Amino acid sequence: MIDASSEVRLRQQLTLVALAKAPADRILRVGRLLDTATRTWSDNQEIVISGDRIAYVGPAGSWPGHCDVIDERPDLMAIPGLGEVHKHIESSHLTPEWEAALVMPRGNTWTCEASHEFSNVRGSKTLDFWMTARANGSPLKIFPLPGSAVPPTAYEHGGGWLGHDEQRDFLAGSLMVAGLDEVMDWPAVWNPENASHDRLWGMIEATFAARGVVEGHAAGIRDLPTINAFAAAGLASDHEAWTAEEFWDKLTHGLFAELRPHSMPDVIKGLLDRGLADWSQIAFATDDRSASETLKKGATDYNVRLAIQSGLAPEIAIQCVTINPARHMRLTPWVGTIAPGRFADIVLLSDLESFEIAEVWADGKQVSKGKDYVLPVPEIDWPDWAKNTVQAGGPFSADDFAIAAEPGRETMTAAVLRPFHWEDDFLTFELPVEDGLVQRDTARNITKFAIVDRFSGKKSVSKMFWAGTGPKTPDCALASSLAHDKHNIWCVGSSDAAMAAAVNALGEIGGGWALVRDNTVVATVRYEIAGLMSQRSAEDLDAEMQQLYAEGEKIEWMFEPSSSPRWWPGFPERLAFATLTCAPWRWVLVAPSDYAPEGLVNVATGATHKVVW
Repeated sequence: MIDASSEVRLRQQLTLVALAKAPADRILRVGRLLDTATRTWSDNQEIVISGDRIAYVGPAGSWPGHCDVIDERPDLMAIPGLGEVHKHIESSHLTPEWEAALVMPRGNTWTCEASHEFSNVRGSKTLDFWMTARANGSPLKIFPLPGSAVPPTAYEHGGGWLGHDEQRDFLAGSLMVAGLDEVMDWPAVWNPENASHDRLWGMIEATFAARGVVEGHAAGIRDLPTINAFAAAGLASDHEAWTAEEFWDKLTHGLFAELRPHSMPDVIKGLLDRGLADWSQIAFATDDRSASETLKKGATDYNVRLAIQSGLAPEIAIQCVTINPARHMRLTPWVGTIAPGRFADIVLLSDLESFEIAEVWADGKQVSKGKDYVLPVPEIDWPDWAKNTVQAGGPFSADDFAIAAEPGRETMTAAVLRPFHWEDDFLTFELPVEDGLVQRDTARNITKFAIVDRFSGKKSVSKMFWAGTGPKTPDCALASSLAHDKHNIWCVGSSDAAMAAAVNALGEIGGGWALVRDNTVVATVRYEIAGLMSQRSAEDLDAEMQQLYAEGEKIEWMFEPSSSPRWWPGFPERLAFATLTCAPWRWVLVAPSDYAPEGLVNVATGATHKVVW
């Protein structure tokens, strides 16, 4: 936690150390050092450290003061600790102290935490949660941005409600709160008649008042009038662009561009072909990456490595994960450069072109060697508000997932969605009725999908039919409490009994994943913290995930081969994102409410509809 008074006292001491009027705690001497402000290298440099900050930088031996500890690294190159401009730590599915152990050896020493995942589960505790690991000794700096999407739309509920006053108090609570997390509900921003309009603009106003940054989310916004409107609203960035042309249009209209790895090679090539010389308005964003994926690919270091492989100069790539995001987030007093006053967070490279990390230092001490984290991970006793978040009100039975037909009907018309269904209207199918209940149609790849309200404790379930997803094998189901962005429980299944078994299993473990085959739970993955994260090592979590995947391979999964590449065959982990309600979605399924009792609602217009008729 950084507050103004302690920051002043700390900097008074740093001033004395820099002038050699007070001793330093440590000197780190390196073979080369990159100044990210000027993109220049200097040889044989020393970094003088006091506490967890840098007090002095200059040629080796130039500081005239006294220090008992000198570390020599003449064969290594120093760059600043790498930063994440936009990341959901929750998507690693590790608690922050274990996230640190995973990503810091890979260079990531600070993160702008886009908190609409945790905020949607325990909104009022947003700041408490993200400050806890640091208060317990974790060296990872987390700069929280409370969620703007709490709730994601006016048609969702539970887990808290954030508006003007809550955002004002978050920003006043710590200098580490960088601003407002990605504003995703574009229809609510531009349309005064939208039910979320006043709440969102209240949060934007509070952020402006504190000179914080209002982050944007401009998915599907590609026409110039809307790009202009988006920028005019004060939404400062976008991480949802996919092509060089889209990036160019947004850059040239005042948006800070946050480039994700999936489109990085094409975008970098396209921007270089356009002759872009000034990359200061671009940063690399990890956004969502699981612990399992990070173990395979890397963390922020992977983003840098991919950029270099895509043709970007290493020094520019490093700027895109250091000074560029620090400037954008107005965090340059603390991170982004190896300079006095900043945290003593330093990445030591053995090779620049391959971006090989030899050591990482944070808070003035070595935290890793190679890929090994060398510090103890803090033991945190997370409180009940972080642990007991799955309150669905079970146990559930097959009846809770049944869809009743009208008396005497042999078929019913059903509204049907597909994953990532961005069309203006839902699909309709005639489905058979047996024993008074509307049935799935496996032959046409139609199964059942449900959202279980995990906040109210009222056994509240919305259910409908979906196409091209879920298990084709009988009596199977998959459920998860990872359901962007409201993070209720979603469940897809080939029988109602299997769906009930999967949801009940989640209640027993406190959230995560549950897989059912032959109406028996065959695999679970525990996310006991907020139903989103687990308090253990990345390796232990990955082992449980691999068991889930192995059991998933024993089930035949539906998919539509002629559809979007997003709808690939196999274990449908992607469904965690298919419950999004932000633009460009239209018809979605949300937890039941007085407004939408059956949960089917058009988030662009507010229209509701029956699921069968």
